[in-house]
Amino acid sequence: MSSVELAEREESLALPPPRDGVLLAIALAGVSASGPLMAATVAPALAIAFWRNALGAGVTAILAALRHLPEVRVMSARSLLVAAGAGAFLALHFGTWVPSVKYTSVASATALVATQSVFSGLIAAVGGRRLPRPAWFGMALAIVGTTLIAGADFGVSLRALGGDLLALAGGLAAAAYMAAGSVARRSLSAPVYTTVCYSVCALLLLVACLVGGQPLHGYPTRSWVLIGAVTLCAQLFGHTLFNVVLRSVTPTFVGLALLLETPGAAVIAGVWLHQWPTAWALPGLALLFGGLVLVVRSQQGRPEAAPVDLD
Repeated sequence: MSSVELAEREESLALPPPRDGVLLAIALAGVSASGPLMAATVAPALAIAFWRNALGAGVTAILAALRHLPEVRVMSARSLLVAAGAGAFLALHFGTWVPSVKYTSVASATALVATQSVFSGLIAAVGGRRLPRPAWFGMALAIVGTTLIAGADFGVSLRALGGDLLALAGGLAAAAYMAAGSVARRSLSAPVYTTVCYSVCALLLLVACLVGGQPLHGYPTRSWVLIGAVTLCAQLFGHTLFNVVLRSVTPTFVGLALLLETPGAAVIAGVWLHQWPTAWALPGLALLFGGLVLVVRSQQGRPEAAPVDLD
């Protein structure tokens, strides 16, 4: 592909080919089901976070062992340290966001954790990158929307407000994870990087569960099925298929598509769990969604800044 063709591709938001469009739809369905699946699981939130990462690490470790052993043998200490650091931020992300879906509505938790895009933009600005004006306007809209959602949930209960704050913390941790991961991926393949990252994340969550006295077994069979489903849908299927469709569309297009996780999760939670957002939260959700679209859209032509979904 020539430099001109690559530049045109980066500036394009054209729809993907039919096959990749189907894959993108499957990936979106998978990540949209993540929040409702975890909210419906009768198990401690930290334990859910541990098991989905431990199972994900097991799968990626097999892939790394089969195809990337030479890379593992020559991996530098710096690369290992950066990947481990990303895993620590990922543990903080899951350790805050997964509990949030237990405390507040799935719609609020999913929308607020998507502020990862805003935090990523702020991290980039602190690092010296000049952000376009629409990005700043989008961040302002997102902040107003976040305030309205928090105010609506405060009217519901302090528990719901606490869930909102946990989701915001999860968004900040996700942005830090992505910043560290972008550095690690310069020298590590995806299977090796995710194996290290998921393993460190699972280990830290295991320590948190043990210290906090969270049981790691003894759940109903249905809960194990749901944990397996969220691992398959979001941890493996969603991430894998999003990476596949990057062959035909830009990261900006994928980032915009990922924002559909918020209404998707809200609909699934409403139909399955009978958990609909309050009327007071709807304006905030709309403003937050619109702000995030502006933030992500402003990153067109900057593939390194495009957000990647975690949930």
